[in-house]
Amino acid sequence: MELSKLIARDLLSIGAVFFRPEEPFTWASGIKSPVYCDNRLTLTAPAVRLDVEEGLASVVRAEYPDAEVLMGTSTAGIAHAAITAHLMGLPMGYVRSGAKDHGRQNQIEGKLEAGQKVVVIEDLISTGGSVLEVVNVLREAGAEVLGIASIFTYGMKKGIARLAEAKVKNVSLTDFDTVAKVAAEENYIRPEDIARLIAFRDNPSDESWIGGGK
Repeated sequence: MELSKLIARDLLSIGAVFFRPEEPFTWASGIKSPVYCDNRLTLTAPAVRLDVEEGLASVVRAEYPDAEVLMGTSTAGIAHAAITAHLMGLPMGYVRSGAKDHGRQNQIEGKLEAGQKVVVIEDLISTGGSVLEVVNVLREAGAEVLGIASIFTYGMKKGIARLAEAKVKNVSLTDFDTVAKVAAEENYIRPEDIARLIAFRDNPSDESWIGGGK
């Protein structure tokens, strides 16, 4: 089975990506969303976790063959970076959302030398803001960031534009469109809901998709 469909099926099977177009979730930003995504649930589902980590390892090998270090985003990307690095026999570390206020006051945890080729491991990409902060911290530390390997991306225009502007490549195991299609095929949602989901993805601030776009 194609990797993107396999991961989509996995995420749906454990409720890591959960669609509820009739009863939207409300994000912290106030945006109403037909989807809830919590990839942390993969950590407590060993079979799915293995698919995810082997998938991330295959992405790093194929897309970033010169990778020397994997760096997880804090906090959701840390475990995935650790397990993927273990599978690949690579060093890993992670980047805090801010520098510690005690000890050595590190923001980057783990040994990182200037010039090392790094791949950032992220669980979820929406608007791209948080992962780009991590990329910037690593670049400022002298690392050569080859790109990002992530589990899931919404494919939102804002996120794609931000990554392009920062000249950062991202390769995700699966994406919003694939998960929506598999969700319809396996009766998590109705086929007619796909257009509503894509309308949300294309313009999250436009709530006309709620109620079938009437």
